[in-house]
Amino acid sequence: MKKVRTLVFSDLLTIWRNTGLEFSEIILAQEMMETGRDPVAVKRSLKYLMDVMLEEAQKNFGKPFKTLTGLTGNNAAKLCASKPRVLSEFNWVATVTALSMAESNAAMGRIVACPTAGSCGVMPAMLYALRNVKEADNEGLLKAFIVASGVGNVVAKKATLSGAAGGCQAEIGTATAMAAALMTYYFSHNPETVGHASALALKSLMGLVCDPVGGFVEVPCVKRNAIAVNVAIACAEMALAGIESVIPFDEVVEAMYHVGRSLPESLKETGLGGIAATRTAQKLVESIHKTLNSGSET
Repeated sequence: MKKVRTLVFSDLLTIWRNTGLEFSEIILAQEMMETGRDPVAVKRSLKYLMDVMLEEAQKNFGKPFKTLTGLTGNNAAKLCASKPRVLSEFNWVATVTALSMAESNAAMGRIVACPTAGSCGVMPAMLYALRNVKEADNEGLLKAFIVASGVGNVVAKKATLSGAAGGCQAEIGTATAMAAALMTYYFSHNPETVGHASALALKSLMGLVCDPVGGFVEVPCVKRNAIAVNVAIACAEMALAGIESVIPFDEVVEAMYHVGRSLPESLKETGLGGIAATRTAQKLVESIHKTLNSGSET
């Protein structure tokens, strides 16, 4: 059997221009061509994942968590208890949600790795803010979520989603591109605008290194989720206003892949470079190991 070529984003746009079909249905059809999976079943699975994200976001919004190292766990609660000075309600809700889900992950809570566990707060943050602040309807959210998954699939097939392979740009960067795509498609239903938003987002985090302190997905990962969703919102707003990315999304993905390959191993999830190598980080790791070791001996 002849293997089906994995389509890049520009291919999907061409199909949309030639057919005028709903873009989310094109993405589901392409998934069927590549994997043989029933589009109805794939859509059902994606709806389940979206529902889990929204359910967990609702349950964990602004909660404190106890994590393994104690380096995080109270950030969402602090922001939730603080009245925003300049953030809009939408941004504030999204930011609290991103922190909540990332801290839940650090506390071994239930999350959807979308696209990865370390970047699990970005997509739920956008979904939850759209539903709770903009009263987004479930069908519209699902179509936008499917489109966002298509954006993530392009990155996964043509580059990488792994921090160990491509740095945090591959994890948080991809999540940001997906979240920007989600918001953009929900409001515009225009795949071309989605491409610009996704490209703007991924370019904005190009070269972001993966430098977890002690190798734990806590610092700086949790706060990066919160910052990333605001980047996604800004990129979506720009695209919706008609601002275009000079470099097409597919080429941005290709550039991200090459940048990731160029990063030294110390900046790709090893915990040996970046902020993980600072004096404060080293002291914290030493203290954490002492605490964990003393606990295992009792």
